[in-house]
Parts: sequence; C-alpha cells; structure tokens
Amino acid sequence: MDSNMIFNIVALGFIVFFFYSRFAGVKGLRNLSSDQFQEAMDKDKHVLIDVREPGEVKQGYIPGAVNIPLSSMGRRLSEIPKDRPIYLYCRSGMRSKQAARVLRKNGFSELSHLKGGMMAWKGSLTQQSSGGA
Repeated sequence: MDSNMIFNIVALGFIVFFFYSRFAGVKGLRNLSSDQFQEAMDKDKHVLIDVREPGEVKQGYIPGAVNIPLSSMGRRLSEIPKDRPIYLYCRSGMRSKQAARVLRKNGFSELSHLKGGMMAWKGSLTQQSSGGA
C-alpha cells in the first residue's frame, strides 16, 4: 500500500465517524412526534428547552420554553434540574439530539426531543417579548 492509499482510508474513516457521531441516535432519548411531545408535556412536571439561537427564538417558541442554545449548553448545565424530565427542541431536530447527547454525558436521564423540531410542531407558539423566552 502506498501512502496515498493509507491517507485515503484514514480520511474516509474520519468522515464516517463524523457523520455517525452527528446522526446516530442517542441512547435513551425518546423521539416524539408533535402530538406525542404535546401529550407528554401535559402529563408531568418537566423542563422544556429550546436549543435554538436567540435570533431564531424571536420567530416564536413553544410556550413555557427556556432558551438554552446548544452553543452554550455545556456552560449552562447548572440551570437544568436533573430530577425532572427534559424536553428538547430546535428547528429541525438535529441540534436537540446533540443537546441530548451533551446532557446524557453529564448525568441527565429522562430526555425527550421533538422529532422534526419546530418544522414539525403543530401546537401554539408564543412570540418573544422584550423579556425573552
């Protein structure tokens, strides 16, 4: 094998690993449809987290949500109670899965996310006031 072939194999390995780590499921994460998400939130005392960036939240958010962007999730873990179910959502469902991965690694166990994110949400939205989400 020449060095180009070895380099290509290693590069392909990194690419496969990257995509797998981004798109693979999160162990224990419940993937809920819009209806299931709404129903589940009506049943228990939970924490609802919008992991989108503040500029996206201005377009509307699910009532009761707290905005903790994925980009700052690691620094704001102390704001999230570990003893309550956590419901996560973003625009399409990708960032909420990544947020769940961060939370799982930090000891959070009851995690659910809105499959398809805000693009799939059928419920009501609240528009952001000057106070924030």
